[in-house]
Amino acid sequence: MYENKNFDFVAIGDITTDAFIRLKDAKTICNQEGKKCELTLRFGDKVPYEFMEEVRAVGNSPNAAVCATRLGLNAALIANVGDDHNGHECIATLNKNKVATPFVKVHKDKLTNYHYVLWFEDDRTILVKHEEYEYKLPDIGKPKWVYLSSLGENSLDYHQEILEYLRKNQEIKLAFQPGTFQMKMGIEKLKDLYARTDIFFCNVEEAKNILNKPEEQDIKNLLKGMHDIGPNVTVITDGPKGAYAYDGYEGFFMPPFPDEKPPFDRTGAGDAFSATFTSAIALGKSLSEAFLWAPINSMSVVQYVGAQKGLLSQEDMLKFLSQASQDYRPQKIM
Repeated sequence: MYENKNFDFVAIGDITTDAFIRLKDAKTICNQEGKKCELTLRFGDKVPYEFMEEVRAVGNSPNAAVCATRLGLNAALIANVGDDHNGHECIATLNKNKVATPFVKVHKDKLTNYHYVLWFEDDRTILVKHEEYEYKLPDIGKPKWVYLSSLGENSLDYHQEILEYLRKNQEIKLAFQPGTFQMKMGIEKLKDLYARTDIFFCNVEEAKNILNKPEEQDIKNLLKGMHDIGPNVTVITDGPKGAYAYDGYEGFFMPPFPDEKPPFDRTGAGDAFSATFTSAIALGKSLSEAFLWAPINSMSVVQYVGAQKGLLSQEDMLKFLSQASQDYRPQKIM
């Protein structure tokens, strides 16, 4: 049913099931700035939890594909699963969310990624284990946008394959939201991919790590530093404080969209922001309009368990936007 179909949006990245374990008997210990917090549990004891909930077919790229589909784009996912119950459930969940799955490869005698989310108050710590798959880029035609995010640590050659495909198809736009292992690879190994990127996304701490500037406090320097690596547009999020963007000429700050109520679970807020921003551009919106859309989906996602349940349709997005105050707009900082 997908033969010869050029998609609006193709996401590339690992897929998993998140098992949310809601903790109550825990505490956090932070430094004097209220950052670099550690989650602590009693060691060698039985620790009660409130409940556990499985959320299928998640991960940076699956979340982005679902977001794009909700906003009205034809979206597909390139991912790998095992030929097991979790893998089949992930594919079924993608289909239910109207994400095309012809590029999801099922590996016989392999397991599907399964992560444990230790959820305490409104934030979480995720225990991750990436199964090793043989990464290979399928024939995906010529989508308008490729959205690249989290892949396993054995994926360096795969990034080169993706880069070669993009070099041969210069009209295809690339959004890059690096995951943990992609950031660990360092700038040098992925420098050509950064240079090919149209829109780059990360958060403040990730920008510091990528640039190897752990003490940098000036967001303008982080924006310029990330832009100098190669992306046309750099977007750096700062959690509930807002987000920043720089295109080499101008820099902007975007305040968060006011929460309707206190966040329930912050999982997926960053994914929602990045994917919504990219989707808005893919729908023909300007950078300023994309900046208006993105925080709204982040606000909605944190009201639910998991990264996808709160993702909005375009109709609901526009409804929230029509209710926004006059102060809700990008503010020039550079």
